[in-house]
Amino acid sequence: MANTHLCFLLPLLLACILLFNRPVKCDDDDLHRGINSYRASLNLTALVENDNAECLAEKIADKFKNQPCTNTTGSNTISGTEPQFDDYPNLLAKCNLNISNTRDGTIMPACVPNRVPDLVLTNFTKSQYSGKLNDTKYTGIGIGTEDDWVVIVLTTSTADGSFVPASKNTATLVSKIGMFFQLLFLMLSFVLLL
Repeated sequence: MANTHLCFLLPLLLACILLFNRPVKCDDDDLHRGINSYRASLNLTALVENDNAECLAEKIADKFKNQPCTNTTGSNTISGTEPQFDDYPNLLAKCNLNISNTRDGTIMPACVPNRVPDLVLTNFTKSQYSGKLNDTKYTGIGIGTEDDWVVIVLTTSTADGSFVPASKNTATLVSKIGMFFQLLFLMLSFVLLL
């Protein structure tokens, strides 16, 4: 009798194990908490979430989509050989940013197969990136993920690294006011000449 129950339960147990045994991928919030715990262990302030930096991190992570992990990508990259994006100004524009307020920030891509949480955190805290994470000038963070790629963008509290959105209205307003006065001057000149 016990064998018949076991015969019915064993396939059910195996099906549950196979269906629910999927690899857990690193979550942005977990990584953010892990990095802040790492910084706390060094008596550094926590990094505050920056939505604009997150936008840029997502756009850059999208650029890495379908690029395989190798020994020369991500945190293993030798300084000076990092990938350059020809459309970097366009990526900034998509996030309403400009180069002047992102200059002091830093971008750190890492590739970890299946984005295993502990390995992702280690890729940032035990690599060339740890120097950036240990730096007190960084105050904000944005995280983007795509496939096996994780991109962290660090921000500062300075004007050159704040990642504050570029104000479209200011430049447009100035140019409209300038245009208005030029047209007014042209019309007055025309009236006076008649």
